[in-house]
Amino acid sequence: MIDKLLEGNKKFREGFFKENRAHYEELTRGQSPSVLWIGCSDSRLQTGHITQAMPGTLFMHRNIGNVAPLHDWNFATVLEYAIRHLKIKEIVICGHSDCGAIKALDKQTDDVYIPLWLNNAVEAKTRVDAKIKPPKTPEEAKKRSTMIELENIRLQIEHLKNYPLVKKALEEKKIEIHGLYYNLENGELSKIT
Repeated sequence: MIDKLLEGNKKFREGFFKENRAHYEELTRGQSPSVLWIGCSDSRLQTGHITQAMPGTLFMHRNIGNVAPLHDWNFATVLEYAIRHLKIKEIVICGHSDCGAIKALDKQTDDVYIPLWLNNAVEAKTRVDAKIKPPKTPEEAKKRSTMIELENIRLQIEHLKNYPLVKKALEEKKIEIHGLYYNLENGELSKIT
């Protein structure tokens, strides 16, 4: 696989990179992205491809379940750097269909770290299950999963707003926060309210 990746890089350099050489030269002088993108680690989501954003546009943080954890040094560091130093204008939390993290909320496992991490998303499942009956068909199960994926985006936005740095930036109208949902089946990216 590594040889395929290196061959892909060669094609990238000979094509897109060469065609956009001036843009890449500008990027060597520094970055000034306007968006902090918090997305899932799922390999089926290549953020730059699904948004057609040029390199340098998105400052990205990806993790299992597109989580904005309340007490995580890694995440807090990303927020602080994005808001204070990069002066980003927008934060996106992007979830997606067929999310393995959401499915894992229903599974018993002997994993050590994944269940601890997913505690940051379990409230989304609790909220949805309080609104609907337990699913009885595969279609109902899929609908429930989608509802939890969407609710998780809303939950993570709530988590994000608990960070004092984010609260202050919102109050000063320096940033906006958006929820987005990517549908793997049709490639559509839609706003979540």
